[in-house]
Order: sequence, then C-alpha cells, then structure tokens
Amino acid sequence: MSKKKPKSPTKVAGLLGVGLDNADGHKRITTGERFAIVGGSEETHGRMTETVVKTFEVLKTRGKKLEQVEPTELAEILHRSTPR
Repeated sequence: MSKKKPKSPTKVAGLLGVGLDNADGHKRITTGERFAIVGGSEETHGRMTETVVKTFEVLKTRGKKLEQVEPTELAEILHRSTPR
C-alpha cells in the first residue's frame, strides 16, 4: 500500500480596510478579488481604495501574489502606496 503525502495547506490572503471616521451616515463598501474596504468618510474611503489598488499594482510589477509576500514587505508596499 502506498502512503499518500499530506496536502500542504493552501494559503489564502486578503486585505481588509476599515474606516471609522464616518459622520455622514453613508455606507461605503468597496470590494475586489482580494480586498474589502468598508466604512470611513468619503476622503478616508477613497484613500484606502487608492492605497489598495496601488499595492496590487506594485505586487504585479514584482511578479508576486499577496499570499507570497512577507508581512514586512507588504507593510512597506502599503506605506509607499498610501497617498500623501
């Protein structure tokens, strides 16, 4: 009888942005294949969306997927992708 190799767990990764500064009562939700952004003022929500889109563009240029990036590298990319 042959032994089967145990399957290595599949990595699943995603980003979640939560804005807490909404005072106008508007419910803002933006989702993508690997991210979800909820809440926030119009400005905050827009900045979070722009940050995530730029982050995925950088990952694409580096030839990496979200689940392949180390947390420190992801933090650096997010920091550089945040609009000033």
